[in-house]
Amino acid sequence: MNKRLFIAIDPPAAVRKQLALLCCGLPAARWVSSDQLHLTLCFIGEVDGATFLDLREALTEIVSAPFDLRVQGVGFFPPRGQPRVVWAGIERCEPLMGLQRKIVTRLFRMGIELENRKYTPHITLARLQHTPATKVGKYLMGNGLFSGGSFTVDHFILYSSVLGRKGASHCVEQTYSLWRDESA
Repeated sequence: MNKRLFIAIDPPAAVRKQLALLCCGLPAARWVSSDQLHLTLCFIGEVDGATFLDLREALTEIVSAPFDLRVQGVGFFPPRGQPRVVWAGIERCEPLMGLQRKIVTRLFRMGIELENRKYTPHITLARLQHTPATKVGKYLMGNGLFSGGSFTVDHFILYSSVLGRKGASHCVEQTYSLWRDESA
């Protein structure tokens, strides 16, 4: 059976609560529920059952030490044209970028084709449909200085995703702990 997969970091409940306060004030926005807020490291897409099992095992080989993250600011995608996604940003964090590169490299070595897009760490807050750009601009002006609390990342998660009429629902497939490689 095929699965639609992605790899992510979940912010803790306190940070989700802060982010939930941003989830209002835009017409025609489909807000992400607080229990679905996450920082995607890599969207994989649909894979068959054998690839899923191989991938699940391969991710156990990722070695990275825990690190701290801070949610900082808000923005939208695409950067030009009609806004389609509103997001909360992540303060620059080299350990996060290193973890993301390790995951992508491991998947590439497995022969899994991924989107060739520059990685921009963010947490999607809403998907927009015909929301006027002026309204998005006002939203950004009112929330652009948002700064969430810092939190420690000590694991990442392999999720499956099922698309439904009200958006995607996510299911944890496996959690991977971060730890220091003491042999290095």
